[in-house]
Amino acid sequence: MSRNIVNDKKNLIIRLTKMPIVEAACKQAGVPRSTYYRWRKDDPDFAIACDEAIENSAGLINDLAESQLISAIQDKSMPAITFWLKHHHKAYTTRVRISADTDRPKQELTPEQTAVVSEALRLAGLVSDEEGYENS
Repeated sequence: MSRNIVNDKKNLIIRLTKMPIVEAACKQAGVPRSTYYRWRKDDPDFAIACDEAIENSAGLINDLAESQLISAIQDKSMPAITFWLKHHHKAYTTRVRISADTDRPKQELTPEQTAVVSEALRLAGLVSDEEGYENS
């Protein structure tokens, strides 16, 4: 491995510790992205070092963003307040949470239920008249 490649790899890792965006770090280091991905493929140690650098710098960016969000909340910014509440308070969430008891044993359909399901599938055009619903 030539001296320039070693230096380029080190420089790129340093850039990734400050910027978790591969394209921007490659541009700053003067290394084409295709070269970066080839190095990752050919050098597992380089790939691990890059992953760690990206993870650390992403953590720093997240801390910075959270700090800015808190500042915006303190400045009474309604979008910031709404964002925080939607993502950190159950009462304000817009997500639907679904839970199910998947440990129950499988229940077979009764013949009447099977007939109803078969008719519904046939009417919806999801099965042909001959197929029907199989109670599997």
